[in-house]
Amino acid sequence: MGEIMATTMDELITRRFTSALNDPAYAGKTVYDLFEWSKRDVHLTDYKTGRVLCDMQGLEFPSSYSQNAVDIIASKYFRRAGVPVTGHEVSMRQVAHRMVDFWVAALVDEGMVKEGEQAQIVYDELVYMILDQRFAPNSPQWFNTGLKRAYGIAGEPQGMYYVDEDSGEVVESLDNYSRTQASACFILSIQDKLLGEHSISEEYVTETKLFRGGSGTGSNFSALRAEGERLSGGGVSSGVMSFLRGFDRNADAIKSGGTTRRAAKMVCLDIDHPDVESFITWKAREEDKALALIKMGYDGDINGEAYSTVSGQNSNNSLRIDNAFMQKVALLGQDPEATYQLKGRVDRSADREVSVAHIWDVFNQSAWRCADPAPQFDDTFNDWHTCPAGEDGVVDAAYNRLNSTNPCGEYAFLDDSSCNLGSINVYRFYDLATGAFDIDGFVHAVNMAQLALEASIAWGQFPTRDIARKTYRFRATGLGISNLASLLMAKGLPYDSPRARAFSAALVGVMTGQSYAASAIMARTTEPFVCYEINKRHMARVIRNHARVAGARDDAFEGLGIEPARIDFDLLLDMGEDDLANKLVESWTYAEELGGRYGYRNAQVSVLAPTGTISFAMDCAATSIEPFFSHMAYKKLFGGGFMTIANPVIADALARLGYTSAQVDDILSYVQAVDEAGMVKDGKIEGAPHLKPEHLPIFDTANVCGTGTRFIAPQGHVLMVAALTPLVSGAISKTVNLPASATVQDFKDVVMLAWQTGCKGITLYRDGSKNAQPLNTRLEDQKAGKLEDLGYQALLQHAREATAELEELRAHGQGQAHRTRVVGIRSGRTHLAQVDGVKIYTTVNRDAAGKISEVFVTTDREGTTIMGLLNSLSKTISVMLQYDIPPQSISKMLRGQKYEPYGFVQSHPNIKYVTSISDLISKIIDIELGDYTRVQVKPADACAPAALSEEDEVATVATASAASGAEDELEPVVTPEAMEHLREEKEDELREEVGSVDMGDFYTSAFVNERAREAAQHGERLYDGSSCPMCGSSRMVQNGTCKVCLDCGTTTGCS
Repeated sequence: MGEIMATTMDELITRRFTSALNDPAYAGKTVYDLFEWSKRDVHLTDYKTGRVLCDMQGLEFPSSYSQNAVDIIASKYFRRAGVPVTGHEVSMRQVAHRMVDFWVAALVDEGMVKEGEQAQIVYDELVYMILDQRFAPNSPQWFNTGLKRAYGIAGEPQGMYYVDEDSGEVVESLDNYSRTQASACFILSIQDKLLGEHSISEEYVTETKLFRGGSGTGSNFSALRAEGERLSGGGVSSGVMSFLRGFDRNADAIKSGGTTRRAAKMVCLDIDHPDVESFITWKAREEDKALALIKMGYDGDINGEAYSTVSGQNSNNSLRIDNAFMQKVALLGQDPEATYQLKGRVDRSADREVSVAHIWDVFNQSAWRCADPAPQFDDTFNDWHTCPAGEDGVVDAAYNRLNSTNPCGEYAFLDDSSCNLGSINVYRFYDLATGAFDIDGFVHAVNMAQLALEASIAWGQFPTRDIARKTYRFRATGLGISNLASLLMAKGLPYDSPRARAFSAALVGVMTGQSYAASAIMARTTEPFVCYEINKRHMARVIRNHARVAGARDDAFEGLGIEPARIDFDLLLDMGEDDLANKLVESWTYAEELGGRYGYRNAQVSVLAPTGTISFAMDCAATSIEPFFSHMAYKKLFGGGFMTIANPVIADALARLGYTSAQVDDILSYVQAVDEAGMVKDGKIEGAPHLKPEHLPIFDTANVCGTGTRFIAPQGHVLMVAALTPLVSGAISKTVNLPASATVQDFKDVVMLAWQTGCKGITLYRDGSKNAQPLNTRLEDQKAGKLEDLGYQALLQHAREATAELEELRAHGQGQAHRTRVVGIRSGRTHLAQVDGVKIYTTVNRDAAGKISEVFVTTDREGTTIMGLLNSLSKTISVMLQYDIPPQSISKMLRGQKYEPYGFVQSHPNIKYVTSISDLISKIIDIELGDYTRVQVKPADACAPAALSEEDEVATVATASAASGAEDELEPVVTPEAMEHLREEKEDELREEVGSVDMGDFYTSAFVNERAREAAQHGERLYDGSSCPMCGSSRMVQNGTCKVCLDCGTTTGCS
């Protein structure tokens, strides 16, 4: 039976995590004495340049912290200057103290918490939650909170504002750190005017101010006139796109906090805006422009010349879609000629009807092409809006609607407001021994966390007067969770299953319901938020709808265009989650009842943010509600270096499923099996000994692991978002990753499912849909001349003429080198080697005399920088061989070169370590020449390989597959139609490479089929080729709608 729900602040504030301090044995002790402490060193360098990023010794942390958490907290959150005596913070005690001491003082000043024992309890409980890695606020709190109180660091005024409680007026802060700037992102309004408040010109100034401080913004630009709309002073408007391009250039110039990281910015436009098609295709067109520049040789890196020339690279774009449009899309099968009205902003002559099918096609094609824009379902957002009367009581006025989100997409509230976020590590409340989830402890943590977030508003400061005023009047908070995937796996619940969705929804439902109950208790203690009364009726309706989803009410939903699914209590009870089910109903019953009596202190209470950096600070194995990326984890060692181990949660899950210790060890040994060089051979879990087939879904991950075939389908991500959305105040930052082979129709299906199931928004990303990498270039001799003066077509013509001239000279030349081209069927062998997660296929072909005549190197990373480089390298080596340059000389030239990727090699029987791909090719050429002196594993009967027989030639087709263990794999999980589409793609790619393709040829057909099969099995990959702006690591992964670095924790979003 759960604990009795609190209804007063005295009941809410109790000792739970620090109850040991009541024990006489702890007399004179503090919360810090509840932890064991140890000294740690932190030394971080840039991956590429070796530049030292952080070097700190003798730092004090709880002994349980991993080295990764220590590195992230010290390098990102420890104050580096102005700390008395030591100059910088040297202990996690200091960081926890300065934040919590500030929050408690603010709560006492606000009249929320009584001075003395009650304040001490709040202090102890929050310090414990932070030190025990149960709770973490978002990054700005770690940066800014408590510096003046703890260290006397005031800082110069930065043009920040707050509301003076006595006068009710907005005033400017006297310094930078007496109050705290606890918000990572903001939503800004913009009006259709050039000058004045909320004008286009003021948007430039405000965005500049926010980007300079490292914050992000979101704005809906639909108020701006469309291209061609009449102006009051004569003439016509240049349209919203002209201004969006200007804002984009401004963001590019300022960046985020003056770093190399791009600014965090959300750009929204309503679907009924006359410029909607230009907006939808904006980024796709710019990608095409960038591609053309890359083809001409401009640097294709995201920070290179090609992308710096085009626009649209500094924002996440979202299309605000209403139900009317989506309903017409759903009925296109019956009415393919359906139209939708675009509406001029001020000029009715700009109104026009457009084809629904056309806009739908263009939208999904653009998203498929470049991942932008993403859909945001405007009516669904506003159906759950707690304050549609805003500040003035004008219900559903444009300025009182939810018009935009923050850059990551989880915070959605009124324009000119701020997000104030924190997350709870849910795995810390799970008892591995009993399999029980501490629901009462979780509820207590929610109560304490909401007090901390409220305190951050009470003593907060904000970058504009309007944001300061609205934050004060509405007091929105955004509590969320992290590490959900660990909890689901440990409990034996497949991420993509009705049981996991029911459990997760109940957990998130308790968090939000209890947050509203706590908010009502806060309102009882002080007063409701300022604008509560004029929004009371609307907020009560939203609370009742939440309660219906949570099972606290069984009557009909009110005012929802898309009705969500209610939580399946039969599943919860069948799983034995009686306490969770009871607490869910209880929390929403109290939330509704207490709110009806006393109102609410906060207009919103919860969101699900990406939680990138703070998840790593809490030693979470997974971020936010994201599933695991793979079965393997990299454990950083205290003395430096990494150790690759199986995800430790796998063992927890296996034990709960009833496997013996010996069986668990066997399964883990299979997953983390290593080769002779100590590197993991594969990493998949399929085929593990003892593992029952029905348990495989529990261990499904976001990506295919090793040579396995299983991964979570896109629909599984959508359904999880749909289950949680009606139980959070705001929204959910979540990206649905699709493989490179995904079609436009796949995008349409995912977007339609998201709308139909009540998601507020979703982001889709197709692997390889960005051009941010150089393409292949030809090695052509050119005549000297002013080639820079020629256009693209003129350059092509010049190249053709120069090639013809060169061939003629060679035909009549004396003493010129002679190239012996290889024609027809080649004999060769393919070597598979996996270097730092990149699969490299090196094929060495021989001519009729058995001499090495060609070397072709390719990878599974289609469309990436490395693919282009390998193609160029292959052509260079092959041409050298055909000009009779000895392969020994080429091997010597390539030997020992060092660049990424490099390190230990998997999947090759002889080569176990290389310093680069060039070094790998060198060793392979040596092997083909019979020279095993430079490889790590030497065969007993090493000898030079002879030319292959006809039977060997046929076997060559399957070499790469066999080398990676593909004969043990299941067939690709794709439809026959999708497989045929993949074959056509691979045939087209081969045709582009060699000029013509004869699919009637056995070898050509087998090659194309093998490529298609490989794409079907491994079309989605963990890393996308982008580099971390902080440490240079290439281990950047999708995290919500942002990316996070798995090495240093840097996120491209707000958390």
